[in-house]
Amino acid sequence: MNDGTPLNGTPAADPDLLYSAEEDALRDAVRSLLADRSDPATVLAGLESPAAYDTGLWRALATDIGAAGLLVPEELGGAGASAREAAVVLEETGRCVAPVPYLTSAVIAVTALLGCDLGQADVAAPLAALAGGGTVGVLAVPLPTAPGGPATPTVRAAADGALTGRVTSVADAAGAGLLLVPAEGPDGPALYAVEAAADGVRTDSVTPLDLTRPLGHLTFGGAHGRLLATGDRARTAVAHALLTGAGLLASEQLGVAEWCLAETVRHTAERTQFGRPVGSFQALKHRMAALWLEVASARAAARNAADALATGSADAPVAVAVAQAYCAPVAVRAAQECIQLHGGIGMTWEHPAHLFLKRAKSDELALGSPGRHRAALAGLVALDAPQLSTPLSS
Repeated sequence: MNDGTPLNGTPAADPDLLYSAEEDALRDAVRSLLADRSDPATVLAGLESPAAYDTGLWRALATDIGAAGLLVPEELGGAGASAREAAVVLEETGRCVAPVPYLTSAVIAVTALLGCDLGQADVAAPLAALAGGGTVGVLAVPLPTAPGGPATPTVRAAADGALTGRVTSVADAAGAGLLLVPAEGPDGPALYAVEAAADGVRTDSVTPLDLTRPLGHLTFGGAHGRLLATGDRARTAVAHALLTGAGLLASEQLGVAEWCLAETVRHTAERTQFGRPVGSFQALKHRMAALWLEVASARAAARNAADALATGSADAPVAVAVAQAYCAPVAVRAAQECIQLHGGIGMTWEHPAHLFLKRAKSDELALGSPGRHRAALAGLVALDAPQLSTPLSS
């Protein structure tokens, strides 16, 4: 892999890790909205709200800015953009741990639908609804599910489309209007669309570590679903949705790490001891410099994954595995350093640092743990399993 040759033997184009002018403009718009509507104080104030997500913020982001339809083709009501633009949005939502279902609905659910037959009315209609931001969709798989999908779906489908079974720990399930349910049908794997309010569907909310991304258990007791895809098409649609979600989750983790680093630098420049800013102490400067290098490397890994997904590179699975194996631990480390270098105030509920640690820890397990991605990477590049004992950052 070091010679730039991807898995299919075709020379790969050099990845573009820079941001285009259009991406910078999108970032400015999203950052301005979030600074006004989702600053840390606002997120803290609404943390224990019974609402599944901030509906006003989601409407502004999804509909007014049009972020919900970035990955949707223009002919279906979307922007016809790519994973690169969606990654920019996720960097900014990660930077303020915004309580919106962008990753689950606008990325994972949309990508799953795009993997189905777009000529079907049962596919085109919900895709247009998700693109408009009026409906929130989720792929009904447990949040820790890694790319490749669940080995065996826990939901069974009868010949008439009646679904039975239970799926646990589905992110943003409580606020979803549309459920995309992988199931084992009469003819093998299948993907169904089910209205969350339909008879035979029950959603039980659970208290997650990260209160800004609620989890729910879904129980299907004979709910009737609309068939979207079967066989290899269904399996591929789910697998690609999870791969895309994992790859772009790295951008959210990057945003978390960037906020933590910037906030730590700001605080240590203002906090004084012995008549000088604590940030001027050599030991703290070394810790922040080391963290800056890790964040810079995480940015490269996340951008590489987004670019590989956007261009349809054959090396996308490798890029995603590298990004998740590296960015997840960096986000956790950045959040831990943020709390430690804030001293006593960093340990309080009133300071937002705990929001970022909880999001970082939750993201570390989402869509496959770093260890799971290192194992996948070993298989993709034909490394022996014992080499996994060496951290990627060493």
